[in-house]
Amino acid sequence: MATDIISYLTDAVRKYKASDVFIITGREVSFRVNDLVLTRSELESQYSEKSEPDNGPVMPAMAEDLVQQIYKIANRDITKYVEQGDDDFSFAIKDVSRFRVNAFKQRGTYAAVIRVITFTLPDYKELMIPESVINLANESKGLVLVTGPAGSGKSTTLSCVVDRINKTYNKHIITLEDPVEYLHRHGKSIVSQREIHLDTENYVTALRASLRQSPDVILLGEMRDAETISVAMTAAETGHLILSTLHTIGAANTIDRIIDVFPSEQQHQIALQLSMVIKAVVSQQLVPAIDGSLVPAFEVMTVTPAIRNMIRENKVPQIEGVIYSSDTDEMVSMDSSLFKLVREGKITKDTAMEFAVNAEMLGRRLGV
Repeated sequence: MATDIISYLTDAVRKYKASDVFIITGREVSFRVNDLVLTRSELESQYSEKSEPDNGPVMPAMAEDLVQQIYKIANRDITKYVEQGDDDFSFAIKDVSRFRVNAFKQRGTYAAVIRVITFTLPDYKELMIPESVINLANESKGLVLVTGPAGSGKSTTLSCVVDRINKTYNKHIITLEDPVEYLHRHGKSIVSQREIHLDTENYVTALRASLRQSPDVILLGEMRDAETISVAMTAAETGHLILSTLHTIGAANTIDRIIDVFPSEQQHQIALQLSMVIKAVVSQQLVPAIDGSLVPAFEVMTVTPAIRNMIRENKVPQIEGVIYSSDTDEMVSMDSSLFKLVREGKITKDTAMEFAVNAEMLGRRLGV
């Protein structure tokens, strides 16, 4: 079989329904399918008794060739990658899909992990994103955060919120992404999509510049450091809606993470500022379903006056109790979401316990 990257990527999309493709020396080209990393040989054996032969483990020369093919398709200069050993970018193959690439070097060899991104944004209902999350599109200003581990669907959730704004309101939406994932057509709104390193130097530079571009909504791919967080909160204070992500699980952990990024002498002021601008924190995880697929579990915290006071008065740990004791769509704990998935027959009790925030309390509810 020819070592053609297009054939691997086409099979990933059309045949295996994979979310990621791995090119790593020493193992066959592999695919993440329902959170399992499998080789082409392993996947082919599931489709027929006569499995399609592969080229065997990827050798250094093959890895280099496949990565070079990716750069050629993306029409991207490979110099930065060769010199620095890391690169992020996206590209598309006509009639197949869009892809997000992290190219890197490991043990001196070329390597890449390629995320599959569909051309069209999926229906949020099919993705099981709650209506209360999509309704955050109705916010006109402030800070809305979607948090969770890598690969949990944060970018997709935020893209669905942006899509709702685009279809409903007449606004200027600016997205700052590294790299751009979903492409948004102009709807009722104008959507300007900027890719970090391609269209602008970095998040902070792009965010500061965006404030001079008459924005109503700014999607900030990730709040990575104190400077980015500080500029984002200032933008939220001045009447813009800021949508962003963090790699945290749980609203209280998210609030703590933002405050702890800053030096101790600034933390009280940051807590005060954050309490004024934060509108909602959504946390999500992808958990294994009984049918072998993955289903999302969400925690939703819509900020109330009581929660604002807790943030301002350094009583952040109490936020978990408020969320846990609530039963509205705008205030849902992660464990309540897991409990609902068990009750609906989508996940097992064991899975719910594995992903629970407070396993002891959830265990009592489940009778475990």
